[in-house]
Amino acid sequence: MNTKYSDLINQTFYFPQEEFRLNKDTLLFHNIDLMKLVEQYGTPLKFTYLPAISNNINKAKGWFRKAMEKNGYEGKYYYCYCTKSSHFEFVMNEAFKNNIHIETSSAFDINIVENLLKTGKINKNTYIVCNGFKREAYIDNIARLINNGYNKTIPVIDNYEELNMILEKTKKKFKVGIRIAAEEEPKFEFYTSRLGIGYKNIVPFYKREIAENKQVELKMLHFFINTGIRDTAYYWNELVKCLKVYINLKKECPTLDSLNIGGGFPIKNSLAFEYDYQYMVDEIINQIKTACDDAEVPVPNIFTEFGSFTVGESGGAIYEVIYQKQQNDREKWNMIDSSFITTLPDSWAISKRFVMMAVNRWNDTYERVLLGGLTCDSDDYYNSEQHMNAVYLPKYNKEKPLYIGFFNTGAYQETIGGFGGLHHCLIPQPKHILIDRDENGILGTEVFSPEQKSEDVLKILGYDEK
Repeated sequence: MNTKYSDLINQTFYFPQEEFRLNKDTLLFHNIDLMKLVEQYGTPLKFTYLPAISNNINKAKGWFRKAMEKNGYEGKYYYCYCTKSSHFEFVMNEAFKNNIHIETSSAFDINIVENLLKTGKINKNTYIVCNGFKREAYIDNIARLINNGYNKTIPVIDNYEELNMILEKTKKKFKVGIRIAAEEEPKFEFYTSRLGIGYKNIVPFYKREIAENKQVELKMLHFFINTGIRDTAYYWNELVKCLKVYINLKKECPTLDSLNIGGGFPIKNSLAFEYDYQYMVDEIINQIKTACDDAEVPVPNIFTEFGSFTVGESGGAIYEVIYQKQQNDREKWNMIDSSFITTLPDSWAISKRFVMMAVNRWNDTYERVLLGGLTCDSDDYYNSEQHMNAVYLPKYNKEKPLYIGFFNTGAYQETIGGFGGLHHCLIPQPKHILIDRDENGILGTEVFSPEQKSEDVLKILGYDEK
């Protein structure tokens, strides 16, 4: 009978896959022996595989290059990294090896930009697209970039007051974008995004506030869909409406030459994940070109803002199953040596699912289980996979430790979880390691941050060291 965990995976999916394969009965991730990491560093363990960042950036650049060549598209393509997905320096260092640009969301982001400029990771040829609702500190920082001669700084106007706020802080000429307040999917509790300016109000805003102002040059129209770039009627309908706005605005504004199609590509969240990236890029480029050609306006340069797609597939977490509780005749709880709420907060907050597999014991028989975290919160659990309404793992055996891995966790989890701070029930933050390859492909690892100690937590809480 096919009762092994390896049988289950092979019968359910195409396996091995690009980044996953087996070495006997243990899992390899990008040819990294995960059990060797466990033996060296212990669990719980967070890791970042840095080459995955550059790999995804260059994949996207290739898709857009092919689509533009195929469609005879004369505009340029600019890849921007959304810092909000992960602000860590090791992420920035890897991402900006690839001649890309940057998108910011808040005041402190600009301080990171200034550090990147100072250290030569980016330069005055790097576009700095400043998104988000802008309070005074954010405006001050954007103005400082403009005043210091960074002419490719593009504040994206989110509301009617922001332009005047920037004008009060600088006498230099600068470029701006305008964000469209896109309509949300029907399942949302509201009709229109809280961010940006309504479709019908953009051209009147340009005529009223920008057209006669010699200090301001409108360069970009920004189109963001919260659900990301997906092959749905909703996405294509919103893109068509966006293109109508772009064309109408272009006819009024000669300096407008760029369309920012933010919203992001999805990343792999299951071994059953399927997404035709090249088709989507081809179709987007084709629709933009067709609409512009029909209206007899030049095609825009294309900006994309990829955050999760850039960094998400570089991250992972490994836990040990430390105990099994049989709570009734149907439910077995495998308790992990950490917490989902604190280390993978999206699994709790928005029921997000990640790629999850056993790291070892693939030749053992499997069982259906629920996964529980260490906090006292009833919501600290993981009970189903993206492709099925259950979790299956090798059978618990007290004498044979079981390790499980969650993959493609590199976006948002550290910032949402409060890296370096307090966590629910004071569960300590896991050790975090960086994994890289040198120019010869030789693997190397280093500890980025050790496991949080009680002294670290007590200091945050204000307890006297005595």
